[in-house]
Amino acid sequence: MGIYPTSKALEIAQEQELDLVEISPNAEPPVCKVMDYKKFVYEQKKREKVIKAKASKVVVKEIRFGPNTDDHDYEFKKKHALKFLEEGAKLKAYVFFKGRSIIYKDQGQILLLRLAQDLEEYGKVEQMPKLEGKRMIMFLAPRKTK
Repeated sequence: MGIYPTSKALEIAQEQELDLVEISPNAEPPVCKVMDYKKFVYEQKKREKVIKAKASKVVVKEIRFGPNTDDHDYEFKKKHALKFLEEGAKLKAYVFFKGRSIIYKDQGQILLLRLAQDLEEYGKVEQMPKLEGKRMIMFLAPRKTK
């Protein structure tokens, strides 16, 4: 501990067969520490790896509908959507319009809004139904469970 000139600090580090590592270069005077640099880097990478492992990864599951999806098919896909939201995954529900079925875009929007209403207690709508090319897309995010 103490304030030393650079040459003296390097001498102390060499005596202990360790490295002189600059911790805070912007401080007045700059803060340095005598330590094993390779061990320091190893521990730093280890800490970063643990933090990265704890970070949650966002999974997006997709469910595809047609503009004239029948009630039974709708219920079947709704059950899958419910399972995805309960697992904590985001849901991308979309209606795919083939050929001239684009004239039924209002039916596709009604279908997606119905899905959002049915899954209201399990997930919240992140993006309302929006037409992008031949797809009408809506995003649902899971609600936080207590």
